[in-house]
Amino acid sequence: EELAKRVGMEVPRDTRQRNESGESRDLYLAVDAAAKFFQQQLQGSPKARAYLERRGVDAENQARFGIGYAPDGWEGLKSALGTDERRLALLEKVGLFSRNDAGRVYDKFRDRVMFPIHDRRGRVIAFGGRVLEKDDGPKYLNSPETPLFHKGRELYGLWQVRQAHAKIPRLIVVEGYMDVVALFQFGVNTAVATLGTATTPDHAELLFRNAADVYFCFDGDRAGRGAAWKALESVLPRMRDGRQAFFLFLPEGEDPDSIVRKEGAAGFDARLAQATPLSEFFFNELSKDVNLAGMEGKARLAERAKPLIAGIPDGAFLDLMKQRLTELTGVGQRAPAAEPTRPTPSMRGSRGGAPAPKRSLVRTAIALLLQKPTLSEAIEPPYRFAVLRQPGIPLLVELLELVRHRPGITTGAVLEHFADREEEPALQKLALQGFPGEEAAWRHELVDALAQLDRQVSQQRVDELQARIREVGMSGLSDHEKAELRELHAAPR
Repeated sequence: EELAKRVGMEVPRDTRQRNESGESRDLYLAVDAAAKFFQQQLQGSPKARAYLERRGVDAENQARFGIGYAPDGWEGLKSALGTDERRLALLEKVGLFSRNDAGRVYDKFRDRVMFPIHDRRGRVIAFGGRVLEKDDGPKYLNSPETPLFHKGRELYGLWQVRQAHAKIPRLIVVEGYMDVVALFQFGVNTAVATLGTATTPDHAELLFRNAADVYFCFDGDRAGRGAAWKALESVLPRMRDGRQAFFLFLPEGEDPDSIVRKEGAAGFDARLAQATPLSEFFFNELSKDVNLAGMEGKARLAERAKPLIAGIPDGAFLDLMKQRLTELTGVGQRAPAAEPTRPTPSMRGSRGGAPAPKRSLVRTAIALLLQKPTLSEAIEPPYRFAVLRQPGIPLLVELLELVRHRPGITTGAVLEHFADREEEPALQKLALQGFPGEEAAWRHELVDALAQLDRQVSQQRVDELQARIREVGMSGLSDHEKAELRELHAAPR
C-alpha cells in the first residue's frame, strides 16, 4: 500500500482482492505502482513524448494502453519506490530490478518507452520496454517470468480489445507492441501480440476463447514463415468446427505499423481478406519439396501430414482435411469391400454392437485416471510420451505424478487440485465420460493408450529431422542425426 501511495494511487478494496493472498496482492500493487511511476515520468520526458508523437500515438491511445517512460538512469524506479528492503524485494520479485555480479540492485528498464501488460482482469502484471534510438541495445526488453507473469499464457492488447468490443469479431496476432498500438490508432482495434515468444498452445486456446476467427500476421521471409508454422502447430489441435485461422505474410521490410500508416484501416482490411486459410498454408508448406506427380512424393506428403491431422478434434474440419489429403495423395481412399470385421472386445459394450466413439489418446488416458486414480499403479516413470508436443500432454504428466504420489486420492480430490485452473471445465467433463467394461478393461485401455503415445515419440523425432532437412538440406545434418534418422526409419512403428 505504501508503494501505491508514493505515486498517488488509491488502494482498491473489493471482494476479489480480499480473496487473493497477502503476498499476491502486494505484488500486484507493486507492479501497478511502477506503471504509475512510468506514466508520470513520460510527462516529464520531452524526448519520449516526441518519440510517441513521431510514431503517431495520440494522448487517447497513450492513456488506453497506459504507456509510460523509464528514465535514463540506474536507480530512477529504485529511488522512487524501493526505499526499504521489503519494497525492494517486491519490486525485484516482479522483475523490475536486475542484480550485477557484486549483488548490486539496479533498474532493469532504463531510457525506454514502457508498455504495461495487463491480465484478463485488467491488472498490470509485467512490462515491455522499447528503445528510443536504434543503437541503444535490444529493440524490446520484456519482463522476465514472475509469479504474476507467464509470457506463454498472455497476449498484449487483449484487455484493450475486450474493452472495445462486447463481442470480439476477430483477433489479429502481430509481433510487436507498437504494431498493436498503431493498429488501434488507425481504428483496427482487434490486434494483440505475443510477448517475445512463439505462439504457444496456451496462446491458441486463449485466442479461440475470445474470437472464432484468428489472423496471424508475419513477415514473409523464412523466419516469418517459420513462426507461422509454429503458430499453426499450436492452433491445429484446437480447430474445432466453427473456428477459422488465417495467415497474412507482409512484403519484405514492412510490418503492420508501416502498412496501416501507408494504406489505412481499409487497406489493412483488404490484405486480411486475402490472407491464406490454415488448410491451404498447411498443405502448401508440407508440399514444398515434394513431387506429387510420383507415388514416393505422395507417400512423403502423407507421412508428414497424417500425424498433424490426427491431432485435429473430431468434426467436419477434420473430415475435410483428411479428404484433402486423400485428393492430393490417394492415401485414405476406401479399399474394396471386404468381409465384415468381427467386433473386438473394445468395440463391444455400446448399443447395437456399434464401435465406441473415437477418443483422442490423451483425453482417454486423462479420463481413465480421473475416474480411477489407482490405475496409475500400472504405469511406471519415466514417461517417454512426455516429450510429445501435443495438447494435454503436460496435463497428463502432471495428473500421473499427482495420483502416483497420493495413493488413495479420490476423483473429487483430483478435481479440487485443478480448481480455478483453465483446464477445470474440461476435466469435470472427462470425469463423467463413460467407459464400458470392468476395471481390468480400463487398465488395459490406459496402458494401450500410453503405449501408442510412446510410439508417436519416434514419429515426432522423424518429423523434426525431416523439417531440419527441408531447412538446411541432408548435408546439413550431423552424422549422429543421419544415423538416428536411419534407425528411426528402420524401426517398426
